Amino acid sequence: MKNLKRKLKVGILGGTGMVGQRFITLLDNHPWFEVTTIAASAHSAGKTYAEAVDGKWKLEAPVPEAVKNIVIKDVADVENVAKDVDFVFSAVNMSKEEIRAIEEEYAKTETPVVSNNSAHRWTPDVPMVIPEINPEHYDVIRYQKQRLGTKRGFIAVKPNCSIQCYVPALAAWKDYEPTQVVVSTYQAISGAGKNFETWPEMVGNIIPFISGEEAKSEKEPLRIFGHIENGEIVPSDGPVITSQCIRVPVLEGHTASVFINFNKKPEKEDLIEKLNSFKGFPQEADLPSGPKQFIKYLEDDDRPQVKKDVYYENGFGVTFGRLREDTLFDYKFVGLAHNTVRGAAGGAVLSAEALVEKGYIDFK
Repeated sequence: MKNLKRKLKVGILGGTGMVGQRFITLLDNHPWFEVTTIAASAHSAGKTYAEAVDGKWKLEAPVPEAVKNIVIKDVADVENVAKDVDFVFSAVNMSKEEIRAIEEEYAKTETPVVSNNSAHRWTPDVPMVIPEINPEHYDVIRYQKQRLGTKRGFIAVKPNCSIQCYVPALAAWKDYEPTQVVVSTYQAISGAGKNFETWPEMVGNIIPFISGEEAKSEKEPLRIFGHIENGEIVPSDGPVITSQCIRVPVLEGHTASVFINFNKKPEKEDLIEKLNSFKGFPQEADLPSGPKQFIKYLEDDDRPQVKKDVYYENGFGVTFGRLREDTLFDYKFVGLAHNTVRGAAGGAVLSAEALVEKGYIDFK
């Protein structure tokens, strides 16, 4: 793990929304990063952070003292925001076209952008990384810099929040060659940037539709399992994934019910061992936010549970359970991941740590 002589100065684009708030709390007292700049819409610009989120703070943890008096800048004033930071996290709430444009604009100021947004997930030379699974995709950044005409600036993104609760298992089991996956995700309301106060219709309710989510669930894992060819990420051909995504009355935590076939069917004990022993770059490099044990298999029949397990490894770890043979498929199992920690802001923080460790992010 790197030993930085001082902390990198960090800006948060879209810092007043739910994911932006999660960035704020996760970065409070971070050993490598210090939030020095917060940007949001023109409506919030000029207010202190405390004033801007007054009555709109959605997390249980209080607003950190260190950011309360930071005066918010207009996210559209790119040069002004970028001049005082080493890199930025992006959680802006705009159209995809606007996000693509403004993130590239920040990158062209020689400011690395680590984005929680989906707008650049299919830009061929933008790495979409789960640091434990495909950190080699960061190598595509050099091609992106050539396209952007930058020496230091680039964009890196993290994948969709819901795939974190089953893709780690597929990665752990790659030696057995998964061929077909049927997944249903049961997704918390914070994934929509809401809580029960702002979305009372969800109390005691289930909505069997989340716009665009099923396409992400089926396609994004293939990009993660892909490879670099001619300066672009080429998605993998398999496994074939089909999904249903359902919104459930849970505040935090996405759960997946998964059925899976393998080309080389393993024993149950071998699958469990692969989960518990799976390690990746964050563990090898001992990154500050990296979970000591990325994946944990829970033996109890009624686990994982949101109330008991969603904050495993401070929300950066993933839990699985109920692995058993199936009558139609080889196996079935249940997974759980924290959607705004591992699945959103925390995943981006971990990605930024990996990018620092690999030398892509440094002081301006």
